[in-house]
Amino acid sequence: MYSVRDACAVLGISLGRLRSYLRGGLLVPKRDEMGKIQLSFQDLVVLRKAEGLVALRIPPRRVRTALRAVAERDLGGAGSGQAGLARLDLGSEGDTVVVRDGNKRWDAISGQALLAFGTSQAGAPEASIIPLTSEKSTPPASAPAPPVPELYQQAMALEATAPEQARALYATILEREPDCVDAHVNLGRLLHEAGDVYAALLHYRAALSLRPTEATAAFNAGVALEDLGANADAIAAYLRAIEFDPHNADAHYNVARLFEQTGQPDLAVRHLLLYRQLLKAK
Repeated sequence: MYSVRDACAVLGISLGRLRSYLRGGLLVPKRDEMGKIQLSFQDLVVLRKAEGLVALRIPPRRVRTALRAVAERDLGGAGSGQAGLARLDLGSEGDTVVVRDGNKRWDAISGQALLAFGTSQAGAPEASIIPLTSEKSTPPASAPAPPVPELYQQAMALEATAPEQARALYATILEREPDCVDAHVNLGRLLHEAGDVYAALLHYRAALSLRPTEATAAFNAGVALEDLGANADAIAAYLRAIEFDPHNADAHYNVARLFEQTGQPDLAVRHLLLYRQLLKAK
């Protein structure tokens, strides 16, 4: 789960904009024991889609109205609710929010199917909008999406040669299975390597919220926090990594260095000695 501050930092939006989405009922937040709002990864996916539409010069109020309407329908067979909304391909035509599924398009607010302008055999212009019928038509057969394990293997194979494609595949995996811990860790690492430290940290924290004993995510979170200058939080993350993987020499070294920098020489020496013992044991 992510705090409001983390969501704003990663998405590059103001607190006021995020609050407007919350007031509009677009997100499904939870609250922690202190009553603070916590957002899910799915919430962030929906926010990214909303901000993408705003970037296309669609007024934020219209975007909120359109996405609420989409969440109430099952357009394109994606399912209703926030989960269905997160899976849909959204775009714009003028100031209209459009739901796309291959060659099919719907007006997000009205739910009407959109047709391309053309001319009928009689020379009269064809209607550009037709209402959706209550009777569901059988969609044309299409190739089934690859299963998540196959996508995961593809992403791993692309990490070294095509990291952007690997990131896109990991993001696709997380849209389908938001609880995939390994995809969060790997996507976080690729984002971290690309310089997007805030986004990487969100994925490391998502992995830890799903699997609290994930030592790699804790270590990577420590590195990210250190990069952001949050040394106290970085120390806590490194210690968490050591708790679940005492043989992580790099975690001992990094936390020793931070203890030295923060005026805690006794703890620094302790972890430095452990680091040296681990190196000798290799």
